[in-house]
Amino acid sequence: MFPTKTDKARDELQSGQRTLSQRERALLLMADGRRSLTDFSPMFANRGEAEQALHALMSRGYLHYPQAAVPSATAAPNDRVAEPPQAATSADHFDGKRSLATTRMFLFDICERMFVRRDPRFAMQMRDALREARDRDAMLTIAALMLTEVEKSAGTERAESLRERIERLLPLASETVH
Repeated sequence: MFPTKTDKARDELQSGQRTLSQRERALLLMADGRRSLTDFSPMFANRGEAEQALHALMSRGYLHYPQAAVPSATAAPNDRVAEPPQAATSADHFDGKRSLATTRMFLFDICERMFVRRDPRFAMQMRDALREARDRDAMLTIAALMLTEVEKSAGTERAESLRERIERLLPLASETVH
């Protein structure tokens, strides 16, 4: 199953008040209806812990499983035409507001998933730098450092997909959204 955010989750991610832990917020950021428990598991010590967190967020109304489309009962079997598959432009759709805060959370998430176990020292340096980043240029510098390391360990394709996501999250140079 592929959980997706509720309005309550969107409010949590956009409001100034934070009631969830950083890990829970990261899970909310990732829940886009295309990722499953398997995708969330690397953020936790084990799959069981990830499952508990997912169920807790669901029971508290932050996540839900989208309803499957049910074919109309009145349509005759021959009247149903299969929809052609849609070409996905991105496996990671984001329709939220661009902001430094959202970008920072995403970069913290990358840091946790990609570096904490592999290179704890680098992870700590990046977390410290993210805490101090106050503008778009600082965020871009940190992102570039992280993406260089991602490219070394996970390949160019993975680094490029993360780069595209960061570009969609960061405010445009002309914007002053934080």
